[in-house]
Amino acid sequence: MKKIFSALVIIVVLLHLFSCTRKEHIQIQALNNWQFKNTDSSVWFSATIPGVIHTHLLNNGIIEDPYFANNENNLQWIGESDWEYKTSFAGDEIIDKQNIELVFEGLDTYAEVYLNDSNILFADNMFRSWNVNIKSLIKENNNELIIRFLAPEKIEKMKADKLEYSLPDMRGFTRKAPYHYGWDWGPKFLTCGIWRPVYIRTWEEARIDNIQIVQKERNKSEAFFSANIEIVASENTKAELAIILENKGFELVENDIELKKGQNSISVDFVINDPVLWWPSGLGEQYLYDLSFELETSNYLSKKSERIGIREVELIREADTIGESFYFKVNGQPVFMKGANYIPQNNFLPLVSDQKYKQTIQSAVDANMNMLRVWGGGIYEEDIFYNLCDEMGILVWQDFMFACNLYPGDEAFLKNVEQEAIQNVKRIRNHPSIAIWCGNNEVNEGWFNWGWQKSLEYSPSDSLEAWESYLKLFEGLLPNVIQKYDPQRAYWPSSPKIGWGHEEAKYSGDMHYWGVWWGEEPFEIYEDKVGRFMTEYGFQAFPDLKTLDSCLSADDLNLASASLKNHQKHPRGMELIQAYMLRDYPVPDDFEQYIYISQLVQAYGIKTALEAHRRAKPDCMGTLYWQLNDCWPVISWSSVDYYNRWKALHYFAKKAYEDILISFEEENEKVKLYIVSDKLQNVTGNLAIKLLDVDGNKIWEETTAVNLPANSSEIYFEKTSDGFNKSNQLLHAELKIEDKVMAENFIYFSSSKNLDLPEATILHIVTKADAAYVIELRSDKLAKNVYLSTSHEGFFSDNYFDLMPGVPKKVQFLTNQEIPGFSKELKILCLNQISPTW
Repeated sequence: MKKIFSALVIIVVLLHLFSCTRKEHIQIQALNNWQFKNTDSSVWFSATIPGVIHTHLLNNGIIEDPYFANNENNLQWIGESDWEYKTSFAGDEIIDKQNIELVFEGLDTYAEVYLNDSNILFADNMFRSWNVNIKSLIKENNNELIIRFLAPEKIEKMKADKLEYSLPDMRGFTRKAPYHYGWDWGPKFLTCGIWRPVYIRTWEEARIDNIQIVQKERNKSEAFFSANIEIVASENTKAELAIILENKGFELVENDIELKKGQNSISVDFVINDPVLWWPSGLGEQYLYDLSFELETSNYLSKKSERIGIREVELIREADTIGESFYFKVNGQPVFMKGANYIPQNNFLPLVSDQKYKQTIQSAVDANMNMLRVWGGGIYEEDIFYNLCDEMGILVWQDFMFACNLYPGDEAFLKNVEQEAIQNVKRIRNHPSIAIWCGNNEVNEGWFNWGWQKSLEYSPSDSLEAWESYLKLFEGLLPNVIQKYDPQRAYWPSSPKIGWGHEEAKYSGDMHYWGVWWGEEPFEIYEDKVGRFMTEYGFQAFPDLKTLDSCLSADDLNLASASLKNHQKHPRGMELIQAYMLRDYPVPDDFEQYIYISQLVQAYGIKTALEAHRRAKPDCMGTLYWQLNDCWPVISWSSVDYYNRWKALHYFAKKAYEDILISFEEENEKVKLYIVSDKLQNVTGNLAIKLLDVDGNKIWEETTAVNLPANSSEIYFEKTSDGFNKSNQLLHAELKIEDKVMAENFIYFSSSKNLDLPEATILHIVTKADAAYVIELRSDKLAKNVYLSTSHEGFFSDNYFDLMPGVPKKVQFLTNQEIPGFSKELKILCLNQISPTW
């Protein structure tokens, strides 16, 4: 009996060991040694993949830097040409595999693909991935893969000729990033190429294809989920499916399942005990759960991982006293969304490094943002973007990639878009950062307010067909995809709901407001034009001088330069910046000072908007300015330039987005002081208000205890400004909680150009600290908008700030460099020093 028992134990142990030797059978073979050429040439050049044609030409010394000076104008031939890429690979090690697939994660855009002289694919959508079974075509040696990219505008012209009416822009026929065709902040570079990874994938028996994690219910002790798992099998087989919670190191579920040949959908319920919630930045922890899914067949193992956050995000649209609300609840709490619009970080997308992604998202977090809008004229972003938003607590308003144009409604186009939508929804739906899906950017606005029907001479039947195409896509296809593949998230057809020229835009839906800039209205109009959720508004400024140095010669650093103007893509951009500058600021002749003033104009204008939106809480519950970042060195609406250098606006936004904000409002000679709190708890503190003059003399001071309700905006002080000396007096307010300054702000009673600013002497002392220089500044008079700069790379912890007389301020310059003589090399500029010449 003992011998039998021992034998059974040995058998069990051997079976366990055998099961543990199952190897993950999915293998990825990278395809290297690519070459490219113009289809009209016989000369081949090397290419690194992923990449695009412009970067390959640049790397081979065939073209000069596309971003420098006017080079853009001389490189349009690239997008007008057809290009061919090729590589070869051995198949001896994979030819006997059961399943052999060629996977393209991204082809830009019209591409004919040939393997061993067989046409295996015609790709026509930059936003889709493509998977081709090549089992029957592969050879042991010398497999040749050729991809021929066709110029998009040639194909668009052919498609346009077949449509009975005209689209506002022919790019609407092509599923390619719209900004590649040029925008009023970006160049026109019609890229082509293998812009995302390409590889051969082999596998046996079965593999996990996709997983959807659906959070069903939650209480303090348990969170209940369903995992909807898509499995593809090459034969009928039995398998074991396990879900492992990596954070805790234990198995949540193990099920025996039966798979049929082809596609299989398996739903498995599981529970996470003692759930820790995921919160947006500023409201709590961004706790993430790592789940592993393991599929074991008799001989093989397939693994896939997902990372989730436990949270509920709801879009609340309810009738109220002024219209219909539009705000987000997170974990049951109304949350004011603070952020910006995000565009692709480069015209040549493969150039964006992981480090660049981290810097850009970190800049949003450092400015106290909790939401970014992925704008519909760019791309569905890389996985790292959404991973970083998950980790850093940035919610994402995700547009589908349609912007400022009409689109065809034929069956082929809609089927193409449907696959695009399904693939991208399935790819990113498990990210806790995704808050909402939006059908498009300004297409509804354009239809009703931009005069397309008149300018394009539409007949009644043309208008009917164009509008029906709109409805098919944005009111039919896309919401149906969301309902089927991500039903827990809200879908919003078009941003904005109503155009900015209509009064009713203020009372429901989201709002874009371009009366400032496009309408040339004063910044103060922002205080009236406040919607329920502000998704676009903005103003331009020059980037940092070092950024312009990277793309211009020294001779071009002047306002008359044609090369500089090529880096200003708005047709009236220079004119409008100067017009607004003349209204409120001194206009200098010096180019570097002009950059400085342009940034102050932008920062002042958008600060006016941000504070007005936050004061209007809870009627307004979100503000996303245009725009966070740039895709090349340019004069634009961004607050962070192409090299992630902060403009004045980003420093101003950081303060305006703090969880407690002091904000002044002046109307009819009366000053009101609001305190806005985004905290989810009541807090108490002491509010100190001073009337000062520019020399630092205190006219009067008042201190009072204040109670701040959670999630509130209330008035705490009112006073008439009649009798103030408006050219040299200001109000300063400061809120302390437990002796720590939690918020402060200023109000001036004249425009900056009309302030009686004295000569100010600013003294500074520099000390070295770990990875930083600490700069302590002190001024004898009010020094307005103090700007610190250096030729060295690094980051100032604060900048463009007002330095009060006699009040010391410390700023860190973060850098890993040792900079001899840094104190002498440091430049200090303030508005007091600017002499107007206009």
